[in-house]
Parts: sequence; C-alpha cells; structure tokens
Amino acid sequence: MRIAINTRLLIKDKLEGIGWFTYETIKRIALGHPEHQFYFLFDREPYPDFIFSPNITSVVLKPQARHPFLWYIWFEFSVKRFLKKNDIDLFLSPDGYIPLKCKTPTISVIHDINFHHYPEGIPFLTRKYYNYFFPRFAKKATRIVTVSNYSKNDIAQSFNISPSKISVAHNGANEAYAPISTEAAQTTRNELTAGKQYFVFVGALSPRKNVSRLIQAFKQFLKSSEEDYKLVIVGEPMFMTSDIKDALTSLNDPLAVVFTGRLQVDRLRMVLGSAVALVYVPYFEGFGIPLVEAMRCHLPIIGSNRTSIPEVIGDAGLLVDPFNTEDITLAMLKVATDHNLRSTLVEKSAIRKSDFSWDNTANTLYKAMQEVLSEKH
Repeated sequence: MRIAINTRLLIKDKLEGIGWFTYETIKRIALGHPEHQFYFLFDREPYPDFIFSPNITSVVLKPQARHPFLWYIWFEFSVKRFLKKNDIDLFLSPDGYIPLKCKTPTISVIHDINFHHYPEGIPFLTRKYYNYFFPRFAKKATRIVTVSNYSKNDIAQSFNISPSKISVAHNGANEAYAPISTEAAQTTRNELTAGKQYFVFVGALSPRKNVSRLIQAFKQFLKSSEEDYKLVIVGEPMFMTSDIKDALTSLNDPLAVVFTGRLQVDRLRMVLGSAVALVYVPYFEGFGIPLVEAMRCHLPIIGSNRTSIPEVIGDAGLLVDPFNTEDITLAMLKVATDHNLRSTLVEKSAIRKSDFSWDNTANTLYKAMQEVLSEKH
C-alpha cells in the first residue's frame, strides 16, 4: 500500500508531545511493515535521521506551514494535490489536520480539543482556525485516533461523532527514561539548584499548563515549610505567558524558580531523576507524556484531578484541584515531609509505568490503519 504521513512536526531537537507521538509511532510502523511504501510529507528539508527505513520517501511540500493561513494552503492545496497525483491509499495525520476536499481515506489523530473548552488561552487566529476546522476534520476523517478515553468521549460528545469511529492509543515514553543513582542525582542538583532539593514541571508553557498557579502554590509551600526547596520548570514559552511573569514577580526570591528551557532526553532524565516529585497540574490535558516519563524515572507525582490526568496517573500520584493553589501546596508539603508516602508513590509509579509503551501505541495506530485500508479494498 502507498501511505502518506504528515510529518511536518518532526523537527530536530524540537519535539513536543505530538512530535514525539509522530516520531515513536511512525518509526515503528515503517520499520515493522516493509511491505508498504511510506511517503513522509515535510514542509522543510527533513533531518536525515527521520527517514527510518528504505521504504520511506521524503517529500517536501511548500509553503512552510507555521501559520493558520499557511496551514490551510499546505493541507488544502499542497497535500491534497500530492495525494491525488500519487494515488495514495491512506493519509495519516498525527497532528489531526487533514485536507477536507480530498477523496483519499484519512486517519486524523486528534490528541485533545482544549481549544474548544478554553479558547481564550490561544492566540486569536489560531483558535479561530482550530474551532472552525477541527470539527470538520473529525467528521471528514475515515477514522479518528486519540490518546485517552477522556479525549475519545470529549471528541464524540463535543463534535457529535460516533464513539465507534474513534480508537484510543495511549502515549508511551522514551525507554531512555529510568531511575538514576544517588550520586548522579546529587551531581545534577549541584549543577541545577546549588544542591537543593526541588520539585519539577515539564511541558510547553501555555495558559492551560497552569504554571502560574503552580508558582503561586510553590510560593505558599516556601512560606509554610521549613524546607529550602527550588522549583524547576522545563519547557519553552508557547504563547500568552504573561501570567507566569506576574507570578514570578510576586515571589520574595525569584531565583527560587529555575527555568531550563527545552531539554533533550538524556539531560531531562537526569533532571527528572533528581527531583523530589513531578508537579503536573494543567487544567486541561489530552494525556500528558511527562507523567509517563516521570513514572519511568520512579518519581512521585502530584497531578491535576481534571480531564485525562487521573486516567494516566492511576494510583501512582496525588490528585489535586488545579484551580486551588492551597490544594497543590498541601500535596507538595505531604510529599516533601512524609517519607513513607513518598516511598509508596515511588513503588506505585514504578509499577504503573508498564501500562504505557510506544510499542502499544504504534500497534493500536497500525490496527486503525489496517481497518481503513481493508475498507478501501
């Protein structure tokens, strides 16, 4: 079969959640199925390591699609033209966007629809595009894949889509994430926080990640605790981060919060493995890959009690109200001071990690692809 895949989010050293989903799943599918010919559709020259196997042909389609107007042109003209011209049997889009005026069978991977519930946290043109097109993508797609049961139900109810059309493929995490030695943890703390213990957050910085409330909760933690801790925030600003700056301004010691920017896997493993706990309290999340990365590092988790996060955490963490800073602070105090609790959460985290793997994700995605291809032939 001739399968085209939207790979425009495969950008060297800049993989976020959807980029990792794309990388980990299509690599396994292409390597595991040499009987198919794959066309990877990029909007810029690809990094050679993203061409995983001989059965992959890389194609660069113009223009570079990094703006709502250019998204429209790229999918509705460039991608559509390629699919028709090359007699493609299936188009897979790991970021959900598909051509609407196209007869090629399609799979749209819609990770979540946070823009539908919290449009105010997204720039004007972007939210207009998402809220206009994604309901149409969902209806047009031959099949939808999403990353949690929460997102499946949300998409079905919000866009009036039959649940039978939607498959759930939970995310995994890179197998490089694993516990580190006591010595390596101390070295990392010496480098990062002058030897101090710390909580860590991982994620692209946008309003729904709730980082400003996390900082406010950490400020209260420092007031309520005799512990001399830091808060380490791993990730790059996405948009609308003025609330984070305001929260930092309110701290007595702005240096108590350490921003690392985006980290590559080897370094992030060290930073996660040296932390007291991951504090991950978005008020909306389709899955949350950092949760599984933390589990693989045997890290206690403090997580939001909203959307998909309880589904992912299970019993491997403490759940808190993301809108209640006192609730977040209390959980941080418990983890910092109750060593028995922390040990229990470490044990549960180590067990819970086995429920998530990219092999399972890729297998579920490929099963959906097979179903679509069998319907065509």
